[in-house]
Amino acid sequence: MTQRDYYEVLGVSRDAGDADVKSAYRKLALKYHPDRNKDEGSAEAFKEAAEAYAVLSDPEKKRLYDQFGHAGVRGGPGHPGAPGGMNVEDIFSQFGDIFGGRGGTLFENLFGGFGGGRERTPRGRSLRAAVTVDLADLLAGTERTLMLRRRELCKGCDGSGCRPGTSAQKCATCRGRGQVHQQQGFFAVATTCPSCHGNGQTISDPCQDCRGHGLGEVRREISVQIPAGIDEGAQIRLAGEGDALPGGSPGDLFVAVEIQHSDTFHRDGQDLYIEVPVTFSQAALGDKLVVPTLEGQAKMTVPAATPTGKLFRLRGNGLPRLHGGRRGDLFVRVFVEVPKKLSKEQKNLIKELHRLDKEGIGK
Repeated sequence: MTQRDYYEVLGVSRDAGDADVKSAYRKLALKYHPDRNKDEGSAEAFKEAAEAYAVLSDPEKKRLYDQFGHAGVRGGPGHPGAPGGMNVEDIFSQFGDIFGGRGGTLFENLFGGFGGGRERTPRGRSLRAAVTVDLADLLAGTERTLMLRRRELCKGCDGSGCRPGTSAQKCATCRGRGQVHQQQGFFAVATTCPSCHGNGQTISDPCQDCRGHGLGEVRREISVQIPAGIDEGAQIRLAGEGDALPGGSPGDLFVAVEIQHSDTFHRDGQDLYIEVPVTFSQAALGDKLVVPTLEGQAKMTVPAATPTGKLFRLRGNGLPRLHGGRRGDLFVRVFVEVPKKLSKEQKNLIKELHRLDKEGIGK
C-alpha cells in the first residue's frame, strides 16, 4: 500500500516551521481522537497524523525524509512497533492536554503495543559523535575508536542514588507516578511532579559518591565498525552506548560518518571520477595510459583522435554498494594539457604542424 506524503497528511508546505507542523498535528489529533471521533477510518487517520508528526518534528528524520522519502525513515532508531522510528511517548508527552493520562494505552492500541504489550522502559539520553574516513577505507570497511564521556550508573549505589543500606521512598505527592494531573474543562493536563521531578521517588539519605543522582560521568573508548560503501553523512546506531538511566535502559550512540576530501577522486554515489592529462600527440595518435585507482593503478587505452574532455569508464573500479551487489565504476576524463615550456625541437615541430594546419594539409 502506497503511503501518503507526510506534508500532505498534515496539510503543511515543505518549508513549514516547527510551530506550523505542531499546530497542524494538534488540529488533526483533536479531530480524529478515538475518544471523540467514532467514524470509520478515524483511528487510521489519527495514526497517520501521528506518524507524519513524528518524522517532520524531528530535524534529523525530516532531513532523511526530504532526501529519501519514506525509505529514509523506515526502521530508524526509535520506539519498536512504531512506523518511521517514532518515539510515541515523546508525542503524547508534548500533547498531554489531548491524550490525558491514557496516552500510552491509546498508542499501544494503535501501533500494536510497545514491545509485546509491556510498559515501555524509560531510556537514557542518546549521544552523537562523528568519525572521518578516507575513500579507500570504504572498499572493505574499517574500524574507528571513539573517546567519549557518558553517564554510567554509580558504582557506589548501583544507580539507586541512595546510601548503601537505605532505599528510596515513593513520592507522596504523585504516589510514584512522576506526574500530577489537573482537570481543565474537557482536557486533563499532565505535568511533571514538583516534589520528585518526575522520578516517582524521593531520597532522604543520598549516596555520597553521586549525591543522589545515581550516575557518574565516565570516559570510555568505543569501537565503531564502518561498513564498506557507506554514504557521506550516514549515521551508525550503537544501541545501548549512550547515557545510562537509573531504573531504565541506556540510550544509544549515533555516529555520523564523514568522508575525507580527496584531491584525486570525486565521488558520486558509488562511482568515482578522476581527471587525467594527456599530450596533444597522445590525444591525436592514441596511447596506453596508467591511471590511479583506490587499489593502485589500472591500464586503459586512449584511441586516436580523442577530443579533450572525453569520458572513459573503467567498470568495477568504484566503491562497493552498502548492501552488496556490483561495485560502482571509475570514470576517467582526459584533457589535453598544454606544456608551459617547449624545447627548440618541439617548437620547430609545432610550427611545422601549424603551417600544415593553415595550408589545410591532411583535411
